[in-house]
Amino acid sequence: MDVKPRIPPHLTTKQRILFLHRMGYPALKKMMSLSKERKERRLQSYDGMTMTRRGYNAALCGLLLYGIAANFIICKYFTDAVEALNPTAFLIGYLVCAIIGCLMSGLSHNPVISFIGYNLVVLPCGMSISIAIETYGGLDSEIVVEAFMITLCITAAMTLFAIICPQFCSKLGGILFASLIGLILARLVMLIFGMYSIAAAWIGAVIFSLYIAYDVWRSQRYPLTLDNAIDSALDIYLDIINLFLELLEILGRYKDDD
Repeated sequence: MDVKPRIPPHLTTKQRILFLHRMGYPALKKMMSLSKERKERRLQSYDGMTMTRRGYNAALCGLLLYGIAANFIICKYFTDAVEALNPTAFLIGYLVCAIIGCLMSGLSHNPVISFIGYNLVVLPCGMSISIAIETYGGLDSEIVVEAFMITLCITAAMTLFAIICPQFCSKLGGILFASLIGLILARLVMLIFGMYSIAAAWIGAVIFSLYIAYDVWRSQRYPLTLDNAIDSALDIYLDIINLFLELLEILGRYKDDD
């Protein structure tokens, strides 16, 4: 196993702190969304205002595009402002917003409240992504463009896979969650001992790729309400963003080796 310092010494304090947060709230969101109680609430969610299948999927896709567009705007125009923030204050604020956002989205049946929760996750996430992207040379860098294009292709492929193989996807939930927790614990151990393995990024990329397929499949099982569209969009958004970050790490490592 190729081993080297987990966090390169040239990174700023903020980048070191933001590196740590990647291991936390995806598990929080998955823990909430996979809980038996939450699944039952989603399946029973009905407020008298169901949507057509086309409208439901259009809302889900629109929310995903909104989240990614918001992240792009933050990365394009507000990276310097994010860099100027106090690292510790930013991390605390980020975690508070992420936890509150996940709780609001996960526990509410009101689409307005769920959308506010969605934004409380998406907007701070965009701020952390802006630092990660800046670390790899900015939006126009070859690594970032490649990671984005690969993420787009994998997302499309996993969506198609979820449509073609629903029975296979239905069996992934518990396996993926256990794998995610294992990956987080392994990274925590490596972080404590100052170790690094590119295998962790590859495993993470596989996990989040399969999570996209699983969450797309799962989104089609719920009642066709706007609230469920928002909740499902947040699940898939987190999968896509974490896949993108894993690919950034993989591509960045191989570019460094070249």
